[in-house]
Amino acid sequence: MLGVKSLELVKDLSRNPDSIPTFRDDTIREVLVETQEIFNANSRDARICSSTNNQQLLPILSFRHAALERNKRCMLAYLYNRLERIRNIRWDTGPTIPEHIKTNLCEPEIQWFNGYNKLLAKYMKSVGDGQGIDLTCDMEPPKSLYIEVRCLEDYGKFELEDGEVIFLKRNSQHYLPRVQIEPLLKQGILQQIN
Repeated sequence: MLGVKSLELVKDLSRNPDSIPTFRDDTIREVLVETQEIFNANSRDARICSSTNNQQLLPILSFRHAALERNKRCMLAYLYNRLERIRNIRWDTGPTIPEHIKTNLCEPEIQWFNGYNKLLAKYMKSVGDGQGIDLTCDMEPPKSLYIEVRCLEDYGKFELEDGEVIFLKRNSQHYLPRVQIEPLLKQGILQQIN
């Protein structure tokens, strides 16, 4: 049946709204093969229609063309939604892709993430009178400038802007400036207590 595989791609994303499922390159290839077969059959029948002026093939041509367009729409929706989720990872977790997500991405998606990351970093450096502004910090207005955090893993030394060096060890608790530790919160190294 036409369009079943392309619909599977869209359903796969809708079943996993909060994560990025494994890239289904085999299904993509099957949809591309099906789309090419539909296109070839329509081309052949369109030549027959035009050479013989036979209008009986027009309904099947229209049906196949609709199936071809549906396959395209489903594949584009699948790819676009995956890229949207990957873009959101950059804003939520920072400039590195967490390992559990990276295993579900294909190589072009990882390259797209790296390119997006470079463009965003370049833009953030260019704003703010040459000083740069980290647009990924404080996505919501902070309630206080300092927050209490617990370290979830051994991180090692971390230097604050005032030069103070703190040692972030698993299960240690600290009272730190939110702006300076926001990247560690996003990466899951620190967890806010409250």
